[in-house]
Amino acid sequence: MGQVVAPKSLRSVAAFDSMDERSSGGSGKTVSAVASLIAVASVSTGAQAQQSNLPPVTVDAPVERPRPAASKPTAEQVRARNALRRAAQRQQAATAPVVPTNAPAADRNPYADPAAPYKVDHVQAGGKFPEKLVDTPKSITVLSKEVLEDKNATTLKQAILSTAGVTLGTGEGGNAFGDRFFIRGFDARNDIFIDGVRDSGVSVRENFFTEQVEILRGPGSTFSGRGIAGGAINIVTKQATTETSFYNMDTTFGTDHAKRVTLDVNQVINPTLAVRAGGLFQDADVAGRSYVTDNRNGAFVATTWNPTDAIKVTGNYIHTELTGIPDFGVPYYRPSTSSTAGGPFPDFGVNRNNFYGFVNRDFFRTGQDIGTINAEIQITPDLMLSNKIRDSRSTQNYIGTLPEAPSLKNPLSASTLSANPQSRYQVTDVFANQTEATYKFNDDAGFKHTLLGGVEYDRERSSIDRYTGLSSEQATGTPFSGSGSKSDVSVFNPQYTNLPFPIPGGLTGLPTKISIDTVSGYVMDSANYRDMVILNGGFRYDDYSIKTSGYAASGAFGQQSAEFLIPNFNLGLTLKPLPNGSVYVAYATSANPVGAEFDGTSTAYGGLNPTLAGGNTQIFGPEKNKAIEVGTKWELFDRHLLLTAALFQTEKENARESQNVGSAAAAAALGCSYPAGTTGNISCITAGASYRIRGIDLGVGGKITDKWSVFGGLVLMESEVTKSLARPANTILYTSNVGLPLANIAHQSFSLLSKYQLNDTWELGGQAVYRSKIYGGTLLAANQGTSIPSYWRFDAFAEAKINENWKLKLFVNNIFDKRYYDALYQSAAPFVLEAPGRAAYLVLSARY
Repeated sequence: MGQVVAPKSLRSVAAFDSMDERSSGGSGKTVSAVASLIAVASVSTGAQAQQSNLPPVTVDAPVERPRPAASKPTAEQVRARNALRRAAQRQQAATAPVVPTNAPAADRNPYADPAAPYKVDHVQAGGKFPEKLVDTPKSITVLSKEVLEDKNATTLKQAILSTAGVTLGTGEGGNAFGDRFFIRGFDARNDIFIDGVRDSGVSVRENFFTEQVEILRGPGSTFSGRGIAGGAINIVTKQATTETSFYNMDTTFGTDHAKRVTLDVNQVINPTLAVRAGGLFQDADVAGRSYVTDNRNGAFVATTWNPTDAIKVTGNYIHTELTGIPDFGVPYYRPSTSSTAGGPFPDFGVNRNNFYGFVNRDFFRTGQDIGTINAEIQITPDLMLSNKIRDSRSTQNYIGTLPEAPSLKNPLSASTLSANPQSRYQVTDVFANQTEATYKFNDDAGFKHTLLGGVEYDRERSSIDRYTGLSSEQATGTPFSGSGSKSDVSVFNPQYTNLPFPIPGGLTGLPTKISIDTVSGYVMDSANYRDMVILNGGFRYDDYSIKTSGYAASGAFGQQSAEFLIPNFNLGLTLKPLPNGSVYVAYATSANPVGAEFDGTSTAYGGLNPTLAGGNTQIFGPEKNKAIEVGTKWELFDRHLLLTAALFQTEKENARESQNVGSAAAAAALGCSYPAGTTGNISCITAGASYRIRGIDLGVGGKITDKWSVFGGLVLMESEVTKSLARPANTILYTSNVGLPLANIAHQSFSLLSKYQLNDTWELGGQAVYRSKIYGGTLLAANQGTSIPSYWRFDAFAEAKINENWKLKLFVNNIFDKRYYDALYQSAAPFVLEAPGRAAYLVLSARY
């Protein structure tokens, strides 16, 4: 007695509202609110009834009338109601008092799992890859913001070189020093993108403006355009957010006089507008390398404007400048007897700190200015149009010294080398426009489609010059006058490091000019059948045109041009045996047209030489790549850990070969010209070779428990030249390259980053990195007589959370001060890039 029951009509309305919320994708908050009100009213009314002496009143509640099926809200009604709800939320946010927040996750990565930030669920190109990573039929490794922080990776090079399956190449006389990566064994130095737009020209890239780094493995011309044989790298920049304001600062002090400060501030102006800005300052030496410096400064600003729910406009501008004294490596020991193995000279008693450049002459200055505007318009709930405009300029400006061609003496400590000057002043300008339409619809068979179509125009221009007073690699310059190569530099005790130099001379004024224009059209579709079967495919057509012009050493002017129409496609099938897992097979193609490596000045370096003698145009058809991949992906441990495994094979056809010929007849047999008056061997570049790379790719990222996070991978590969042109008898190289492995590849690589949260204050972590032996070599095959050894490297870090706003982090990189090497120059007179030694850094971070 006294128990009050809600009238049937109210209960039915609540139930109908619950159904209505579910049909509109709501969270059920309305139902919970109604249920709470009913419960409170019931308790309150019941209590009053027990205390009252009034006779009970019987209420005859109206009987609910049956609702016709047609009363279910239409899609238009649902969208209208959702729009009203969002408008009310914005109005509430605008009028609500500002409450300060100390949440350090205010600048969270929008692509990562909030509960497990080592695990990224989506890549930036949502239209091209609409499904979660676990359901995407492609190997993609994503280094989230938290992974970059825990690796203490302040540059793209540091981030990439601690990731399995990626190795580093060197610059040379014919191509620039900078970020030159090999992914799955293929050169990817001009397959680097920033927010989905190609960042042409080899540069050195900082990470202070980076949200995450995406490594898309395997051919991807359908997604990205030319190249992309082994994979592409996409740098996702930090964007302004209207969610909340935050103010971040990181201050670093370290060994080798390292000082670094970064700022990152996001300010919400109003619910529709936010501005984000950041800055960088760094002054540092390099651990284990004398005289080498690494100074940096930069800034970025980003804006987000949402005037309506259907319109979003974002823009950003990035400026970076890296300066210092460059390190072009250490010499390589090649014994005269085959019974003695060679290797980098520091492995034969040379001080690892030795610097072979000239501190009063050598310098580098690398800069980038990148401006981007992106607009998105939601025409209907199912159709979105977007347009992205990019204008950028990159500069490479340096004079450095290569320690080449050691002359071995007895005793070995008396050996000398040639200090060979290299210089470059390269300016690269890029204008790009991407227009895309994304349409989502359901077909009669039950598939949910995400259809994307786009057109793209890229205008790339580069000017490559060099400094006067510096002669070529063949110069001797004795006695030394400040120009040319210094040939008597001691390998063990370089004696000319501090020679006085005048201000470097001006540029020659005879640059090599390169222009590439590409017009592309593409369409791709992802069809999902009830999260059980996912089909995807795409087709892209590129109209690629290149022109080069320049001056030969004799002063003669030359020019070359070529145009190619390049079609490529991809197909993928994904099966989902369980909601948290997938099995897939994928096939893709790509093409490398001549001259696509934008920093190269000849075909031997991936460019197009405008001044070849004797009519050797070296304009070949595109290299063609095709790949198949079979893999599986699983989300474990409450779907906070992503495990991936893939078998892959990539084949390249019409590959370039470098062949030395010593006569007109030998040159003619290969389609090359041997200029009159020439003596000795000349390099003849030919096309028509093939090679293959196959392997297994394993990856892991996320949380095993609430306190234990891991991120890493294992890549095992084998490479082989499968077709090589027959060589004339008087060549000095192998009679055939068939069967040889490829150069610049670590065929086995492993990395693992792991951290554990001991309690609310302390976290401990570390990283292990392994690279197998890397062979040097020419354009096609490895020269197994030169190599850099395999290595293990170990890092560690400890983090102390002082309070909600402050934390302190200690990094120790290369704990055991391992002497190892990043890359090997490919010529017969190689030099080696030596990696940094042990270093420690203390980082104080503020988050408000």
